[in-house]
Amino acid sequence: MSDVNKIESGEKRSLEWKSFLFITVVLFPVLSVAFVGGYGFLVWALQVFVFGPPGAHGGM
Repeated sequence: MSDVNKIESGEKRSLEWKSFLFITVVLFPVLSVAFVGGYGFLVWALQVFVFGPPGAHGGM
């Protein structure tokens, strides 16, 4: 039973490299765009529906 769960060191190393490349090339850029876009959308929505546009209010 324990033989089934053992992975050859070469296979393990290959899997680690593929995982690393997936995380650095695909996952992090996608998450970065999603977080920045989500934050921008949140700020936009708050300005449109709650606080109004930035700048001086009330004037003279």
